[in-house]
Amino acid sequence: MSRPEVLVAGRMPPNVLEQLEASFIVHRLPDDADEADEMIEAVGPHIRGVATNAVQAPPVETLERLPALEIMASSGIGTDALNLDYAGRRGIRVTHTPDVLTEDVADAAIMLMLATSRQLVVADRNVRAGRWLEGLSLAHRVSGKRLGILGLGRIGRAIAHRAAGFDMTIGYHQRRRNTDVAYRYHDSLVALAAESDFLVVVVPGGAATDRMVDATVLEALGPEGILVNVGRGSTVDEPALIDALTQGHIRGAGLDVLADEPHVPEALRTLDNVVLAPHYASATVETRTAMGQLVVDNLRAHFAGQALLTPVA
Repeated sequence: MSRPEVLVAGRMPPNVLEQLEASFIVHRLPDDADEADEMIEAVGPHIRGVATNAVQAPPVETLERLPALEIMASSGIGTDALNLDYAGRRGIRVTHTPDVLTEDVADAAIMLMLATSRQLVVADRNVRAGRWLEGLSLAHRVSGKRLGILGLGRIGRAIAHRAAGFDMTIGYHQRRRNTDVAYRYHDSLVALAAESDFLVVVVPGGAATDRMVDATVLEALGPEGILVNVGRGSTVDEPALIDALTQGHIRGAGLDVLADEPHVPEALRTLDNVVLAPHYASATVETRTAMGQLVVDNLRAHFAGQALLTPVA
């Protein structure tokens, strides 16, 4: 029996390709649009599986050219780019990689809180330029402050667990109250922001969360508040955030995700009260290796007729 043909679309952890090539006929989608179109034209009818990630998943237009597609295995926890409705209509199975990135993303959220509040990037730049304390104001502590978490799922809980070590008062908002935690539940995002010194965004992307952190929320967060986003850039109204940062409506922002990645508005790149990362919160050797292994294992399980390890619910 011939090996199934699999399309690799987007960045993959380093342990993926060699394993895929041992089990499947692998086609790597080129970055160049014309070359990618030529490849899909040539091999599209034979592709039965796609290995992709939560940001670079193929659009519906590409999926329509893969008539034999049975499964998409994504590296990442987010599903907003995976076209789940379309996949469901066609009976395409979809997997992702939850849990394995929880600890690293939670670490990154705390890192961004500290780096923004303690002006780490500005201080580092000063020292490297020989300016030492020149123009550097006093920073603000994190310990003992109020933390608001938008989305108390796996990652939100891990952030709260770490924040407890900083003696922070913890509140959260989401559609439903979690009955198994003692953290204070706020029935609106505005109410949570008004009671927070740090507002950490952890919810997934998609229509339900699109620009839910808007000017009203940022105004409620207030001039002493700091926004941290390790969820999806689409959740924050970016023009409203830039206005809040430049007008002093909030103190600062630590952003691992942006609205139009990898494009970064000039204003965000030049503001000293912003710390930026390139959607990098889960980018450790340990986590990315585990994510890649789940991609491989899910594809192997599907074509072996076995249960998927981490299907999208």
